[in-house]
Amino acid sequence: MFASLVAALAGFQLRGAGPVSKGARTILGVAVGASITPAVIHQLPQMAASVALIPIYLMLIGAIGLPYFTMVCKMDRVTAYYSAMPGGLQDMILFGEEAGGNVRALSLVHATRVLLIVSLAPIILTSFMGITLDNPVGAPASSLPVTEMLIMAAAALIGWKGAERVGMFGASIIGPMIVAAICSLTDLIHSRPPAEAILFAQFFIGTGIGVGYVGVTVKELRNYVVSGVVYVALLAVLAVIFSEIVVLTGLAPPLDGFLAFAPGGQAEMTVLAIITGADLGYVVVHHLTRLILVILGAPVFAKILAKPLPATDDSGSGSGKP
Repeated sequence: MFASLVAALAGFQLRGAGPVSKGARTILGVAVGASITPAVIHQLPQMAASVALIPIYLMLIGAIGLPYFTMVCKMDRVTAYYSAMPGGLQDMILFGEEAGGNVRALSLVHATRVLLIVSLAPIILTSFMGITLDNPVGAPASSLPVTEMLIMAAAALIGWKGAERVGMFGASIIGPMIVAAICSLTDLIHSRPPAEAILFAQFFIGTGIGVGYVGVTVKELRNYVVSGVVYVALLAVLAVIFSEIVVLTGLAPPLDGFLAFAPGGQAEMTVLAIITGADLGYVVVHHLTRLILVILGAPVFAKILAKPLPATDDSGSGSGKP
C-alpha cells in the first residue's frame, strides 16, 4: 500500500488491477461469510444494544461531516454528503458520481480516510492497547479440505456475479459474503479461506488504495487530502466515544468495540479483525449495519440534496462539477 502510494505521489502512472482487485475482495467476502456461524446467529440478540448505536453514530457523523465539508471545505452539498459518509470507498464514489458530485474530491477524501485508518489502527492497537497482530489470517491451504476450498471458490464467483447482476453495490464483497454465510450455516464449510488467499487479497486491496492518489495535484492535495486528514481526526473522536460506550457498558471488550466503530472500509477492518483475533462476527455485523444504512440512505439523500438552495456568490472550490 505504502509503496504504491509513494509511487503515485512521485508521478508514476500506476493503474489498478481491475478485475483482479475485485476478485481479491471476493476472498474477504467469503472470509466474512464463513465467520457467520450458527454460534454468531445465536449471539445476535446480545449484539442488539450495540448495533442499535450505529444509526445514532451515523447521524452524528452526518451532523458533523456535512457542515464541515460545505462550510469549511466549500464543497457543494452532494459532494459534501458523500465525502462525509463512511461507506465503502467504491460505493461512495459511485453514488456520489450518480448524484452529480465531484468524483475526484470523493476519491481523494475517501482514499485518505481509508489510508489513515489502515495505517494508524495497527499502531493504536499495538502501542496503546497491547494487541498483537500475529494471529494467523487463516489456515494454510495444505491443511484445508479440497472440497471446502472448491465450495468457497464457487461462493466467491457465484456471489460476486450474482450480486452484480441484481445491481447490488459492494457486490464483490457482499455477494460472496451472503453465499459463504449460507454455506457456513448449512454446514458445508467450516473455516475461512486459506491464508495464502487472504494475503493475496490484502496485497491487492492495499495497492488499490495507494493507486487512488495517481495524478494528484498540489491544489487537490491542499483542498481534498488535507480536508480528509482533518475529517479523519473528527471521525476518530466520535469512534472513540462510541467504542468507549460499548466497552464501559459491558457490550463488548475493548478490541471488538474499537474495530466495530472504526470508520474504515469493511474489507480493511475485516483483515484487522482477523489478524488481531477479534470477534469477527461482532465486528462484521456492526460494519455491515453501517454499510447497509449508508447505502439505503444514499438514494434518499441524493434526491434531497439535488434540490437547489437559494443562489449564493460563493461557488466553492469543491464544486460538484469537475
